[in-house]
Amino acid sequence: MKKKIALIYGITGQDGAYLAKFLLSKNYIVYGIKRRNSSINTSRIDDIYKDHHSKTNFFLHYGDVTDSLSVLKNISKIRPNEIYNLSAQSHVKVSFEVPEYTTNVNAVGALRILDEIKSLKLEKKIKFYQAGSSEMFGSVKSPQNEKTNFIPRSPYAVAKLYAHWITINYREAYNIFACNGILFNHESPLRGETFVTKKIVKGLCNILKKKSYKLYLGNLYAKRDWGHAKDYVRAMWKMLQSKKPKDYVIATGKQYSVKYFTNLVAKELKMKIIWRGKGINETAIWKNRKIIYIDPKYFRPTEVDSLKGDYSLAKKELGWKPTIHIRELVKDMVKEELKNLK
Repeated sequence: MKKKIALIYGITGQDGAYLAKFLLSKNYIVYGIKRRNSSINTSRIDDIYKDHHSKTNFFLHYGDVTDSLSVLKNISKIRPNEIYNLSAQSHVKVSFEVPEYTTNVNAVGALRILDEIKSLKLEKKIKFYQAGSSEMFGSVKSPQNEKTNFIPRSPYAVAKLYAHWITINYREAYNIFACNGILFNHESPLRGETFVTKKIVKGLCNILKKKSYKLYLGNLYAKRDWGHAKDYVRAMWKMLQSKKPKDYVIATGKQYSVKYFTNLVAKELKMKIIWRGKGINETAIWKNRKIIYIDPKYFRPTEVDSLKGDYSLAKKELGWKPTIHIRELVKDMVKEELKNLK
């Protein structure tokens, strides 16, 4: 049987790495697109990458979703069965500082891929997955599902919402097999260091090992639906194996605050922390000294206070459900961080 070919944009990110490994386990040939960078940024996929002299089912190509010519060249050359667009400027707070760049990557990047599928007349041959985000829901009441209205609260969310709707438009206008995965927060040991979960894990591990003495956080009371990236890439794949393209919310259905996540990490490290104060003066104390502080610069100009997903449609139609609890997620992240510190 001929092997399926997958093309992944955003291969060097958390999701790209887990997805590549998952697809290789399914006997796919996997091509990943990475941006040219002066520093090597393939650490998340070094364990599966071999140079072109070795026999392998995993290949890397240079490219960028902001460059139409590279999108055209890579798709026309590789002719994949499935394309997963995971590329993004993925930090919500940063999107307020670089809104134009965020839009170019997150919004127009998806359009460029979809339009090349249409222009190359590969509508019947390529299935397309667009990585959406729970941030698109913004300030609506929880829980959120596929029928919930979107009220985006950041340039990141607005750009992701454009990508969401252009995917639907191209699906309906040109009969492209295109799906949106509206993924709620998903973490792992491969999470980038600027994301709050990784920042908490790394910060507390460093304090425990006396490599640093303070951790600064923003809104402790923002509530999020946190899952494990391993579970979520499985959902991406399942969407493209369906008979008809459709959009799905992928979540755990459970919600926790940033403060609660911090307490879980501290408990896993056997650090008994005590919270004192209110508002921006709230701090966490460990061994009679303050270790966690609130810094207003980490607050967003427009905050999203509560996100919790309803994944019942994905469970019913895809047979998908989360398998990794938040405590297991925290344990996984802490274990890997302590290992790295050694």
